[in-house]
Amino acid sequence: MFKPNPNLKSGDFLSLVVLLLGAFIVLLPLFVVFLTSFATTATSPENLSKNSWSLANYRVAWQQGKFLLAFANSTLVAIAVTAFQIVTSALAGYALARLKFRGRQALLLVVLATLVIPFQLLVIPIFLVLKWGHLINTYGALILPTAVNGFGIFLLRQYFQTIPVELEEAAAIDGANRLQILWRVMLPLARPALVTLFLFTFIGEWNDLFKPLVFTTRPELRTVQLALAEFQEQFTNNWPLMMAAVTIATVPVMVLFLIGQRQFIQGIAATGIKN
Repeated sequence: MFKPNPNLKSGDFLSLVVLLLGAFIVLLPLFVVFLTSFATTATSPENLSKNSWSLANYRVAWQQGKFLLAFANSTLVAIAVTAFQIVTSALAGYALARLKFRGRQALLLVVLATLVIPFQLLVIPIFLVLKWGHLINTYGALILPTAVNGFGIFLLRQYFQTIPVELEEAAAIDGANRLQILWRVMLPLARPALVTLFLFTFIGEWNDLFKPLVFTTRPELRTVQLALAEFQEQFTNNWPLMMAAVTIATVPVMVLFLIGQRQFIQGIAATGIKN
């Protein structure tokens, strides 16, 4: 029988209850999706028994949805965008955190202002620029529009400010220049923030449907979310098959998040602290 911890305060107990309730609300739909994906077409999830479990839906969904090519495209785009954002965010974030120059605060406000502008409002000028550069229906159209992100710049800028300046001064005394300090001192210490940025960017690009839908029409450039949308149109009434496809598209990012969750939490917790 469950016995409450006598050292647990009433406020902590209430927070725990709310946390468990929130986790239940979030995980219940995922559990239903996962359970439904094993049901046969003639079996409803609530009547699923040992004899009606089947992996056939996953095999059919993988083949019919042509997810192999979609996985390759999404992985390529997500890794490329993530690499660009890490490089640009590290350079810009370090400059805003450490370099003293006129207009630094104004530039920071401009970076923050970009966070409140929805990407959808910029789609027409971005489309015109991509068309002018002959990048429509290429991987460049899926990578370049989000290669720089204000959130990443602000995230690393905040984390860099938590690192003691004395470490940089010691490296400078040893003869290191700014780039060497950034590469050998700052970035290794900013690993939690880098992992956080990696997870945010990779998962965001993996789940992005807007860019592939607007900037590409070639079937060989289909990403996972575009393939999933087309699969849904084709198998609208086959819920077990649709849930199998959703699970296939979701599992990679869930595994990635579980692997990096500790660094992710550290990065989020530390970016609000200013030294």
